Amino acid sequence: MKLFSRILFIVALALSCATTASAQLPSAQLKDLTGKPVDTATLSNDGKPFVISFFATWCKPCLRELKAIREVYPDWQDETGMKLIAISIDEAQNTAKVKPLVDAEGFEYEVLLDPNSDFARAMGVQNVPHVFIIDGQGRIAEQKMGYTDGSEAHLIEKIRELSGK
Repeated sequence: MKLFSRILFIVALALSCATTASAQLPSAQLKDLTGKPVDTATLSNDGKPFVISFFATWCKPCLRELKAIREVYPDWQDETGMKLIAISIDEAQNTAKVKPLVDAEGFEYEVLLDPNSDFARAMGVQNVPHVFIIDGQGRIAEQKMGYTDGSEAHLIEKIRELSGK
């Protein structure tokens, strides 16, 4: 009976992990840089994979990651059709800093504001940077926390895998 319980536990754990890996995006109300509301449950990329990157203007590793991706982003888009959606978790009193930063850095990403961290909490984000790779059906395919120089190469590898490139 003990062996059966262990096997049942392992199967339940595996199913739990599989469910987590294919979870759909939760719904939270954010705003884009023009103030237009965006429901996160509707985020998509016309059936192609995309990346959601949680960041903050004060987070140096976040900015290093976004700058590193900026350098290769046009090539990634041409090759796979992917896109990156950057979600700022700056608090309400600091959201005015986001657009000037995005403009100064030349980020061509879709940028959304999550000043109360509603979406971040719903996604289980505790620290930034935190990146999610979303497949063409809107399911979470992979996520990673933190940034080390060069780790953005793994993002495009996973995007290529998901897009069949």
